[in-house]
Amino acid sequence: MNMKAVLLVLAGLLVVGCTQEEPAATGRSGGPRVHLVETIDARLSTVSLERSRSGTLRYLREVEIHTQEAGQITQLPGYPGDRVKSGELLVRLDDRLLRSEYNRARASLREAQQNLARLRELAANRLVSREELLRRETEAEVAAADLELLQTRLSYTEIKAPFDAVITARLSEPGNVAERYDHLLTLADPAGLVVDVSLSELVLAQMSVGDPVEVVIDALGPAAQTALVSRIYPQVDPITRRGTLEIRLSPIPDGARAGQFVRVRLQTAARERLLVPFSALRFDNTSFLYVVNASAQVERRDVVTGSRLADRIEILDGVAPGERVVTRGFLGLVPGQSVEVVSLEGEPNEP
Repeated sequence: MNMKAVLLVLAGLLVVGCTQEEPAATGRSGGPRVHLVETIDARLSTVSLERSRSGTLRYLREVEIHTQEAGQITQLPGYPGDRVKSGELLVRLDDRLLRSEYNRARASLREAQQNLARLRELAANRLVSREELLRRETEAEVAAADLELLQTRLSYTEIKAPFDAVITARLSEPGNVAERYDHLLTLADPAGLVVDVSLSELVLAQMSVGDPVEVVIDALGPAAQTALVSRIYPQVDPITRRGTLEIRLSPIPDGARAGQFVRVRLQTAARERLLVPFSALRFDNTSFLYVVNASAQVERRDVVTGSRLADRIEILDGVAPGERVVTRGFLGLVPGQSVEVVSLEGEPNEP
């Protein structure tokens, strides 16, 4: 009998325990559990962009010397590495055949002029027709044009340096017969060495002609050489969104030569930029950030990004200075969700 009473009491307690509700999940304050996130305030910072690029030195001005007249080469005094002055002889071709034609044309012109002079005397006395006089005048003009043509062709048998230069290539030898437009020499202006570098359109827009640049030529050691932005090419590649910057060494250091490998360090002018950690940036079809509003709820903000600066990214549109951007706690985070902001040490921050 006592055993039955004990069993009845235990069964009653079990029923009462099963009918009680489980307590709801609570946070630190005993309320419903909330999503924890870490945030950082989006702030304006005055910074400049620094970029390092590599490239190859080239001559700013390089000219190929071609013949404009055929003939045997009689003089070709220059060799690669030789420096020549403007107007100095580079090439001389055999001109004997052309000079004979020139002398013949000069004699023909003299004859035509003499005949024309006699006809003009006769025409003054009306002893010759007007048509005959015009024909002789035309013959004299043609003879003068022939002489001028041969004089021009004769000038092509001597080629002179168009500017102070260094010879970089020699492609023939005296005794060879050159055809018209054969390439004989290549000249370069030693006073101009440049390097072309490719930059993002975002950085390119912040550079100006005349901006100082540092250039390190590996062959000359680690010392930085002074250089200037000499040209910004007007076209940007529509696929890569990159443009080209021309940088000129000024002055040219001893030992610098075209073809050498160089490293270029560029720095833009400092200006205010809205920066957030790059790790805060999310991606799907677009770039976006999670922002905590005044009601402690999460908003998704599609953003337009600018240049990356180490571990930070510039925000051009989509977030205002002072807004709280989520940097950690993305797992399970959805727009409209209530969150609790914690510091890096894990303590709650005041909303």
